Amino acid sequence: MKKAYLILENGTVFEGYKIGADKETVGEVVFTTGMCGYLETLTDPSYAGQIVVQTFPLIGNYGVIPQDFEGECAVKGYVVRTLCDAPSNFRSESKLDDYLKKRGVCGICGIDTRRLTRMIREQGVMNGTICDSMQADLNAIKGYKVSGVVPLVSCRESYEAPALTEEKFRVALIDYGAKKSITECLRARGCRVTVFPHDVKAETVLASDPDGIMLSNGPGDPEENVCEIEQIKKLIGKKPLFGICLGHQLTALAMGGKTVKLKYGHHGANQPVSEIGTDRTYITSQNHNYAVLADSLGAAGKETFVNADDGSCEGVEYKGLNAFTVQFHPEANSGPHDTEFLFDRFLKMMEGCKNA
Repeated sequence: MKKAYLILENGTVFEGYKIGADKETVGEVVFTTGMCGYLETLTDPSYAGQIVVQTFPLIGNYGVIPQDFEGECAVKGYVVRTLCDAPSNFRSESKLDDYLKKRGVCGICGIDTRRLTRMIREQGVMNGTICDSMQADLNAIKGYKVSGVVPLVSCRESYEAPALTEEKFRVALIDYGAKKSITECLRARGCRVTVFPHDVKAETVLASDPDGIMLSNGPGDPEENVCEIEQIKKLIGKKPLFGICLGHQLTALAMGGKTVKLKYGHHGANQPVSEIGTDRTYITSQNHNYAVLADSLGAAGKETFVNADDGSCEGVEYKGLNAFTVQFHPEANSGPHDTEFLFDRFLKMMEGCKNA
């Protein structure tokens, strides 16, 4: 295998072997703690612009299964301890290395991912490059910024996805980088979903006369999406609204709140979230680098969920507006599914407004 290097902006060098496409890349290095679901990670549009580090050591053992994809692969690079070259699963269609080559994603294997993860946890998220030599321009690495990524991962034109059961509701889903599972969770509950691109005008969404509006996940800094935030201001309160991840952050900004970049973000399928006012803590799937500052919302929103590890805001309810949002992924695949009930809560909200 060809030698390769992961060089961080602080000058730390990790020596390993090239996997995937034979090229070099620069990106924001983040780690994800999921023990399974590497296919869902690679195809989650929220990772656009980032080099993803898998903390679980063995990756690729069940190959590539296109039915499990969440979207198009948008990662800038991929880092693993051990890449399995002999996958074993009856659904597998190819090796992971072949998939990375086909998608033009370069990666590195054979490095100490535990050491790398500890470094990111202690020093915070930093940029890095996967390259062919130990020489790298640290200033160029430091200058990289994840920017303008929502337009890259959103759909270009609107389309419809029919309900999988008897149709009960029509939902408008604004795609900021939506995972396929969001649409599938709605369709399974009798919703016909009309998916709109990120830059859709509020008037166009309302003209489709939906029973509810869904704001999807997506990548990057929420404050960049100025036009999208303006449209949410026109939508909130008009129809029942449910936001996930980036949709949660954009709604808070539309309501006058603020967001902040976390030290190393939340990435993985084992993030604990406590529901305020109850004794329940749920295990959730998350993928984001930014968080809403709950106090910045004042009386506009009530915090409903909080991260059990660091106390960051994980959910907000906007009373009187039939709107609520969460930072985590209730539609998570490959799991956990502890909070899928939030889709049912959204359906009850739509039903209540429909029958009012």
